[in-house]
Amino acid sequence: MEIIGELALFVGLIVACFTARGCSQQAQPQQPQVPCFFIFGDSLVDNGNNNGMISLARANYRPYGIDFPLGTTGRFTNGRTYVDALAQLMGFPRYIPPYSRARGPELLRGVNYASGAAGIRDETGDNLGAHTSMNGQVANFANTVLQMRRLSRGDTNALSSYLSKCIFYSGLGSNDYLNNYFMPTFYTTNSDFTAKAYAAALIQDYTRQLTQLHSLGARKVIVTAVGPIGCIPYQLARYHGNSSRCNENINKAIILFNTELRKLVDRFNAGQLQGAKFVYLDSYKSSSDLYENGTASGFEVIDKGCCGVGRNNGQITCLPLQQPCNDRKKYLFWDAFHPTELANDLFAQASYGSSSYTYPINIQQLASL
Repeated sequence: MEIIGELALFVGLIVACFTARGCSQQAQPQQPQVPCFFIFGDSLVDNGNNNGMISLARANYRPYGIDFPLGTTGRFTNGRTYVDALAQLMGFPRYIPPYSRARGPELLRGVNYASGAAGIRDETGDNLGAHTSMNGQVANFANTVLQMRRLSRGDTNALSSYLSKCIFYSGLGSNDYLNNYFMPTFYTTNSDFTAKAYAAALIQDYTRQLTQLHSLGARKVIVTAVGPIGCIPYQLARYHGNSSRCNENINKAIILFNTELRKLVDRFNAGQLQGAKFVYLDSYKSSSDLYENGTASGFEVIDKGCCGVGRNNGQITCLPLQQPCNDRKKYLFWDAFHPTELANDLFAQASYGSSSYTYPINIQQLASL
């Protein structure tokens, strides 16, 4: 009887949200601006999906999460990720759950499918062990839609209408460079493609994946540029150039991808994907601005991880039970690869309410469409 009762409650919630005004227009103090938030990506936004995998790309140990209210969860930073901060700005009272444990009514407000080491290409990140690539994440979303369709009693029109109001975030590509193209000892892509051809191949695959999300119901979509990986502590620990602090060879290759990604957003918005509105999130410019003008935001250390080992605290990333820096708010980077909570929060605020790092509109405007 308890199971039947729970199912009846879930169906009631589905019907209330899909029809009436349920999840979008109720006059409640903390009502989210959109009914749900779906997240696709890598370790920059993973919130625990890799915890049960045999992988080096895991963060379910201290001191990760040292400043997070729920402690260690699998987030690859000291506190909240960018999407955690963004969800709060959009009015979600609780964090979006990881796909690995999202169940029942939780599906109604969104799911996080992100996986550390994931890339647009399936082989990306294999050097670190198990993970869920973007293709796998899209397949997982299809499974979620199937569950929602069953529980909505097959009312596909109502489900489509509901999903069209949700925000979708996709941040892929970093590992396709970090753990693929610029790792020639493990992958052949660097010899198989020029930097320009590789960017084109990634965009071709990404176009197909984003088109699949659209076919499954995504209409309001944020796609994120790849940040300046040549400036992260992991690369700085290995770079010995004289003319620049960062490895500009890596950054130049990433700019090729970002340029094509912005053009893809233009094509999607021009009618290639009917009814869709895409926003390009310029994390490259945001990270570069913080890197060049970090002191304006209170950062005193911009080239070393708060937790790590070796040169720039970037030769080996944060180890289990390692003692991190005392004042995380003074550090731009938490470990060899990932920003601190403060950097994530600043980026979320800037991209939500202004157009400094978003194109053609900001995220608050996207939510209100």
